[in-house]
Amino acid sequence: MDLKIIKYGGKETVENDGDGDGDGDLPFIPPINFANVEDRVYRSGFPQPANFRFLETLQLRSVIYLCTEPYPRENLEFLKSRNIRLFQIGIDGTKEPSVDVLRSIITEALKVLIDVRIHPVLIHCKRGKHRTGCLVGTLRKVQNWCMSSVLEEYKIYAGVKSRDTDLKFLETYDVTYLRQCLHSIIYQYHGYGSKKRRLLSGQDVLHKSRITSV
Repeated sequence: MDLKIIKYGGKETVENDGDGDGDGDLPFIPPINFANVEDRVYRSGFPQPANFRFLETLQLRSVIYLCTEPYPRENLEFLKSRNIRLFQIGIDGTKEPSVDVLRSIITEALKVLIDVRIHPVLIHCKRGKHRTGCLVGTLRKVQNWCMSSVLEEYKIYAGVKSRDTDLKFLETYDVTYLRQCLHSIIYQYHGYGSKKRRLLSGQDVLHKSRITSV
């Protein structure tokens, strides 16, 4: 399969050129705010149908959806047709949640995220900024990132809409609480120099509280 770089909406995307399936003119378009967090862990804003071809290339097993609104039927059909599991762990995006509320819900999401059996996994909310940024930020704290780097990464994706509540949450989130909850899980990091730190789990960490799995 031949790929070439094209311009789409002012951004670079990848186009399939001549693979023989008749859709060579369709570009692979990532969702907004898409990025690779870790090996087989991705983040983004809400995927649209135009992004489905791109998502197929990730060979996803799971999606962690951080909004309270029902998942659109078209997106559900896409996941079902690719045997991708949906974990909905909703955070109300109409107002800034308190630090205590964020701590409770994000901890539930983090328990799901660190189970490598659900990887490759895509984390997303509406814009891939606040809710997604908080979950990724807590993962970084589990990975022993320094606080300045955790906050810097959050701000890169949140931009001018960085929330003080989110920053305070990330600064005060205590990963020892998570480790106490998941005392049966063994954490092991690989490839420190290559930035490919992985978490290996030997136990089931999927909890039902606040989590809807499809």
